[in-house]
Amino acid sequence: MSNISLFANAGLPAVQSLATSLRSLSMDVGSGGVAILKMDKTGHWVFGADQTEVQDGAIWAVNPFSFTHGYIAWGKGEVLGEKMVRIDQPLPELPAAPAGADKGWETQIGMSLKCLNGEDEGMEARYSVTSVGGKKAAQAIAVAIAAQVEIDQTNPVPKVALGSEHYQHKTFGRIYTPIFKVVGWMGMGGEAEAQPAAAPAAIEAPAAAPAAPARRRRAVVA
Repeated sequence: MSNISLFANAGLPAVQSLATSLRSLSMDVGSGGVAILKMDKTGHWVFGADQTEVQDGAIWAVNPFSFTHGYIAWGKGEVLGEKMVRIDQPLPELPAAPAGADKGWETQIGMSLKCLNGEDEGMEARYSVTSVGGKKAAQAIAVAIAAQVEIDQTNPVPKVALGSEHYQHKTFGRIYTPIFKVVGWMGMGGEAEAQPAAAPAAIEAPAAAPAAPARRRRAVVA
């Protein structure tokens, strides 16, 4: 990595305040120039309008200052309304749900990531999710960051591998849920700094759940 800052943090709260804000995500669980990252229904991670698959072996850095929470309203596959704020701010007040919203307002969690290697190195992506499994995965990485900064504020950025697990639903069949597996920590400048204390243990993927079957990565269409 270069000496250029990994993430811009102008106007954001100090690293010391991250722990309290990130831990609050557990209470919620029950993009110009930035790609949209998501896990599809087959358990594969994809990004962009062309649904390009994330390259095997890619490692991503999660911006610890990028977590947001709020609400979104969908209608027939289209976003009808969205109200999101930084995680250190109270949830926004809501008007009546937009006309035609399938489920009214749904709670949503979001965060930003940057690819660190491979074909997509340097690409920034935004991950936002309303599903219970997706929110639990975002909550888990947020709590891991909170634990990390309480021990070592110099390396608050988790390096993660994107994975998945699944369970069998009686009605909908196999349901895949995301996993962010922590493989290391680094500073906001992009390099791991000397750690005064041991970092928390990495979040390991559950052993019982097999990964989604491999398939060829589609090329981005210009």
